[in-house]
Amino acid sequence: MSINQLFSSELKVVNIGLQSFRDALEAVKTPVVHVDWKPSMEVAPDALHILSAHRKEIDKANQKAMKLILSGQPQLVGMERAVDVVPGLKNDMILHAGPPVTWERMCGPMRGAIVGALLYEGKARSPREAERLAASGAINYSPCHEHSAVGPMAGIMSPSMPVFILKNAEHGNYAYCTMNEGLGKVLRYGAFGPDVIQRLKWMETILYPTLKKALSKTGPIDLKNLIAQALHMGDEVHNRNRAATSLFYRTIAPAVVTTCKDTKDASDVLEFINHNDHFFLNLSMPASKVTLDAARNLRNSSIVVVMARNGTDFGVQLAGTGNDWFTGPAAVPDALYFPGFTKADANPDIGDSAITETNGLGGFAIAAAPAIVQFVGGQAADALNYTRQMYEITAAENAVFQIPSLNFRGTPTGIDVIKVVDKNILPFIDTGVAHRKPGVGQIGAGVLSAPAEPFQKAYEGLAKAMKS
Repeated sequence: MSINQLFSSELKVVNIGLQSFRDALEAVKTPVVHVDWKPSMEVAPDALHILSAHRKEIDKANQKAMKLILSGQPQLVGMERAVDVVPGLKNDMILHAGPPVTWERMCGPMRGAIVGALLYEGKARSPREAERLAASGAINYSPCHEHSAVGPMAGIMSPSMPVFILKNAEHGNYAYCTMNEGLGKVLRYGAFGPDVIQRLKWMETILYPTLKKALSKTGPIDLKNLIAQALHMGDEVHNRNRAATSLFYRTIAPAVVTTCKDTKDASDVLEFINHNDHFFLNLSMPASKVTLDAARNLRNSSIVVVMARNGTDFGVQLAGTGNDWFTGPAAVPDALYFPGFTKADANPDIGDSAITETNGLGGFAIAAAPAIVQFVGGQAADALNYTRQMYEITAAENAVFQIPSLNFRGTPTGIDVIKVVDKNILPFIDTGVAHRKPGVGQIGAGVLSAPAEPFQKAYEGLAKAMKS
């Protein structure tokens, strides 16, 4: 085509660069296709060189990691008090969500949840006394993830709390999680009023023994199968668990009715689950944990096995770097807030529940649950785009967890920190939002992308591990 023909023809543009160039062309009705591309994240040059030179070893390790993860078989096998089964949990210890954090650096909702846990345990008689004890040094704090456990939002697990016991039937490892209290003013969002403690005591004395007996009758419950069904029914099992909770209800209800001698207790337990659409969250999280932990300590692997937030820091762990944490500041989600609250009231992102995204669920499977994007005024097409983008940074697809709206394509699974850095695409997470002050509770729900800093540090940490 000659230069004269070029300028006499309709202009069609492919834009690679700033989105504002596309916007300017669209404003004058010029056809334009925008290439969604960004330069790689900045990392230390020596780290880039080391990982590039060892790509074959990394790819081999990642193939092994994904085989372990995709073959995982999470099963609910029982319930016990946390102190009796959770590895390393002692009577003077409280577990929390996210990477390690001291009382001095803890956010408001985590402090509030710890106050509530101390009241629940009977270690303090008033919130003020509980706060003094929490700050005294007499209580040890440790991440749930360092004890084969997970917890939503503040993630608080104290010794007397009943926990679900999950076993990876394929690889033999275990994971643990407390039961879900519901939404609003609950412990995990930092509330600690008398109604919160009363509910926790009911869960300990009625809900727990009733479910424990029922599970002894049902035997192990295949959670992977329930999650797969729930994805076909509009859940992504992080911020939407209505279908999964219903499926669990159908599984457990007959056993509750036949094993609970007190009909009122049986009725109360079934009504509690029935009116708590998020009950299954505390099963999908440890199901993801027990699945991913099978790939821990796999030398040279760049696969992410933990994303977790404590309301102050966002932390990442890799299969190839053992128990090392790589952290950066947690961000505040974009959210739909309850009446009377705004983003100014919101605490930064908090909770272990991003373990679902790490396992190819939650925000990574949001195309299966487009209703979630309504939290921030989005459209169904946005949900499809979010999931499609996550395929760019993952190592495999989970053929069991399928997304109907993507022609039953498997969910994007196995976040590869090298791809995150190379493509400058960050994991997408949907989440609840807690008030930044202790005692208030949940104020909304929304979405956000993970911060870049933990992934840059994890990239460099893997290079350091491979160099040594």
